[in-house]
Amino acid sequence: MSDPPTLVRVARPDDAPDVVALRALVHPYIVRGVASTRKMIAEPSPGENWTAFVADVDRAVVGWVSAYREGRTSTDGFGCVSLLHVHPDYRERGLGSALLTAALDHLAPLGIRRVRAWALDDALPFARRHGFIPGRELRYSALELRSVPPPPPAAPGVRLLPLADVGPEELYPAVRAAAIDEPGDVPVDAMSYQSFRYEIWDNLGLDRQASTVAVADGEVVDGKVAGGQVVAFSLVKRDGDRMWSDYTGTVPGHRGRGLARLVKTSALRRAAASGVRVAYTSNDAANAPMLAINQGLGYRPVTSQWSCLRELG
Repeated sequence: MSDPPTLVRVARPDDAPDVVALRALVHPYIVRGVASTRKMIAEPSPGENWTAFVADVDRAVVGWVSAYREGRTSTDGFGCVSLLHVHPDYRERGLGSALLTAALDHLAPLGIRRVRAWALDDALPFARRHGFIPGRELRYSALELRSVPPPPPAAPGVRLLPLADVGPEELYPAVRAAAIDEPGDVPVDAMSYQSFRYEIWDNLGLDRQASTVAVADGEVVDGKVAGGQVVAFSLVKRDGDRMWSDYTGTVPGHRGRGLARLVKTSALRRAAASGVRVAYTSNDAANAPMLAINQGLGYRPVTSQWSCLRELG
């Protein structure tokens, strides 16, 4: 009996449940729920020319990839092929190559000159065969939230608040400042407010009660912070009893005071109190300060992916 026909097509919003189930099987440490996945497909980030493709076998989604212009790069012409993966039962049939071809064909007319993708150790031979050169390591880790240590004492003049007590205008300057020197192999400009709203503030998975900010010299008036500056933050994206430590950062002028550990510990404890069982995160292998914080909190290594670059054209 021949194999059922395969169709590589553009993803549709109603694919979201199948896409999440497939990701949970192949990448169980990546947390993105059905609602946020559906929104990502239906309303992609503006300005990035984002699209996604699925491999459809007999009306079942068995493969996924997304492709987009990396809109915050300081050098024009960078593109990204993100999270290419195929169900284990359908590998060695050319589906990965077909998905990659669809992604690269999407990027080619956009003036993309270099493409970045991510590959697990066992996918590096596939990446090399398709012209990608491995570079930086991205480490994934997990933490069971049964025994999160208490947070260290707050620094003088700093108060901890749930993200629900601040607005996007207060958080955005801190995210913009903290991200500018984030390690990576693609040059990055400051995040635009539009990207901040799409990627962070309006994300359906953002847990504003667990996410925690450190505010210097501020007070709470009518339930909102007033007169202060957000100097550190730890953002939580949640799907049921799992969470993703989306981003923990400190404004450069306030580093070296233990604020990143303070806000991250507080965010983890808030999440645990609301029913989160396990937390996942990822860090560039060169980000020694954050890796040290995670190790101190009890995170255990899960896997690594490698940033892989190739020329396009």
